[in-house]
Amino acid sequence: MAAGGNHTLAVRFDGTLWAWGANSFGQVGDGTTTARSAPVQTGAATTWTAVTAGNQYSLAMRSDGTLWAWGDNTYGELGDGTTTERHAPVQVGSATTWKAVAAGPAYNVAIRTNGTLWAWGANDTGQLGDGTTTTRTSPVQVGSAATWASLAPGGFSTLAVRTDGTLWAWGDNATGQLGDGTTTDRLAPAQVGSASTWKQASASLYHVAAVRTDGTLWTWGENGLGQLGDGTTISRSVPAQVGSATNWDRVEVGSGFVTGLRRS
Repeated sequence: MAAGGNHTLAVRFDGTLWAWGANSFGQVGDGTTTARSAPVQTGAATTWTAVTAGNQYSLAMRSDGTLWAWGDNTYGELGDGTTTERHAPVQVGSATTWKAVAAGPAYNVAIRTNGTLWAWGANDTGQLGDGTTTTRTSPVQVGSAATWASLAPGGFSTLAVRTDGTLWAWGDNATGQLGDGTTTDRLAPAQVGSASTWKQASASLYHVAAVRTDGTLWTWGENGLGQLGDGTTISRSVPAQVGSATNWDRVEVGSGFVTGLRRS
């Protein structure tokens, strides 16, 4: 399942795709702009495997490695080379090697099976990581590394973990959410510290939480609401450990909070 700004997507065990909620941009994908208060099937395909959702648009992968998108396309977030709104799924390019995709508010990052990183959509703060602030209407490769493992897009910044356990960040850094000790925006991936034990990260507009392979939890960025969980409201521009527990398994970041799962 995946939740967007005000719509939801889900894949069933039979490979069918279902959606509901707001649909003013066609983000439900049923060919209309009619809001749905109960799940409706998106097309007739039975090969859907994964979904992600932006503010007013949707993306999904099929078992053949193709990537599809629909809904709002103001910033080229559908990746089809246009800014045309789509009310039903359209294929993103012709590649059949997509492995993972994650959506920010109006941009996307994705990994192919060869470990390369790709991005498209809005890029006003460098959140695509291609060294520019140019909006992209189709996927562009981010650097030349072929070791990307997982993705964590935020509002206007992006984090990703490589297969060697290093953590990288780029884009908006107004509150230190890139974790590099500065508030300087980055237009290309920059490593977060020197640790090579990062397991998973999650990012919001202004703060980040991440888990290391030793089960420790770390946070940084804006902390006005205590969302970093360190007992203070002091913002941090570098990762700081939260407590002493070593059984954290996964974290997810919201607009002003963090939730996490521990192992028993």
